[in-house]
Amino acid sequence: MHIRKAQIEDSDAIATLLMLATGEVIRRLIGENNQARAQDLLLHFVKKPYNQYSHHNCYVAEQDDQIVGALLAYDGGNLAALREPFLAHVRQHFNPLATVEDETQSGEFYIDSIVVSPAHQGKGIGSQLLQHLIQEKAINQGQTLGLLVDKTNPSAKKLYLKLGFKTVGKKTLLGLELEHLQLKG
Repeated sequence: MHIRKAQIEDSDAIATLLMLATGEVIRRLIGENNQARAQDLLLHFVKKPYNQYSHHNCYVAEQDDQIVGALLAYDGGNLAALREPFLAHVRQHFNPLATVEDETQSGEFYIDSIVVSPAHQGKGIGSQLLQHLIQEKAINQGQTLGLLVDKTNPSAKKLYLKLGFKTVGKKTLLGLELEHLQLKG
């Protein structure tokens, strides 16, 4: 398996994977439960630069020339600027009243989503993606990594704690109760 920065030609695979992790949030934002429309919207933004979901903010795990995992992460201090194109589009085309709480802040390199293809789960791919980012951002650059984990996903929290993350608080995102974890660089 090989981990690398994503490229635009990875966009379809990235959008499919990210829907597994962020589909609920996107459907809530657009105000409809249409999986295909939500995925089309996500793909549109994965292909574009300078937004929260851009392939520029992704790392992918590749095995046998297939994308089997993706990690979406960015500087938390840039959240407002990265989110604005997506939110403006959602307000114009889906839900004029769409709002979402800030899930990160300045001083944190934020792991927005990490997802592994269902066919490849349980093989340590998610852990390897996280370890790659920990090495690059926390160890090599001294940055603090942050992420949110759903309280109903104890196995993910267990992995994060095993890798050195610590619980620093709680957040609510579009009605979802989440725990805020950080790993200090």
